[in-house]
Amino acid sequence: MIQTDILIVGAGPCGLFTVFEAGLLKLKCHLIDSLPQPGGQCSEIYPKKPIYDIPAYPTILAGGLVDRLMEQIEPFSPGFTLGERAEVVEKDDEGQFIVTTNRGTKHRAPIIAIAAGLGCFEPRKPPVENLESFEDKGIEYIIKDPEFYRGKKVVISGGGDSALDWTVFLAEGVASEVTLVHRRTSFRGHPDSVQKVLDLAESGKINLVTNSEVVGISGNENLQSVEVKHKSEGKLSIETDHWVPLFGLSPKLGPISEWDLNITKNAIEVDTFDYSTNVPGIYAI
Repeated sequence: MIQTDILIVGAGPCGLFTVFEAGLLKLKCHLIDSLPQPGGQCSEIYPKKPIYDIPAYPTILAGGLVDRLMEQIEPFSPGFTLGERAEVVEKDDEGQFIVTTNRGTKHRAPIIAIAAGLGCFEPRKPPVENLESFEDKGIEYIIKDPEFYRGKKVVISGGGDSALDWTVFLAEGVASEVTLVHRRTSFRGHPDSVQKVLDLAESGKINLVTNSEVVGISGNENLQSVEVKHKSEGKLSIETDHWVPLFGLSPKLGPISEWDLNITKNAIEVDTFDYSTNVPGIYAI
């Protein structure tokens, strides 16, 4: 059994920084994460994506942020249980929490800090026929490495920050052709990102197709084209090597939702004074 002062459920950036803060107080931490490496979404979903809202970093790759955090906590020698999901929590006779993973690994600590964000994520898939036939054969729901798209024709669907940011990034000397398809004329992303996309479209560096959505796909072994339907102007076919529908991720708390915590709209309720939950000794950050 693994004994620690604080057991952190979730090894994303928030969980990693918790190790640093606890280490300053001479508290030993151990982290559990279902992913095979630390970093959460930053490592698993978009390690090569630049992010812009980290203090002291005008821009930094998501994977680079994880690297810096790992360097920061190295002096405190945290423990990791990776590739395992925290499933069952109970208390022993001494009032310590016992957390067991799906693989049977047991952890013991007086304090649990849940840093799992909204839990695990699954991509929201568009309702297009034969979608599964081209998954990983031209259709991807996340962009892990932009180099994969170098010199290729790429169609991106979506109107949020992820769709906008990747459109800008791939258009700047990576993909040979970038088309952004959005079902509205307005976007949900950061105004600065929206303006960058509009500027690229005006200069002819990307194709911007609004009031439209992808309704069909075709190809042989790999994707070759997508069919786009405009709300009033009919359909058009766009040749492409890749289609990346970025419609967000659907969160699931998983077993944490069964830990007798007060949960509202998939979020754990906390006292914002100290981020304690309704279960004494369990915190959510």
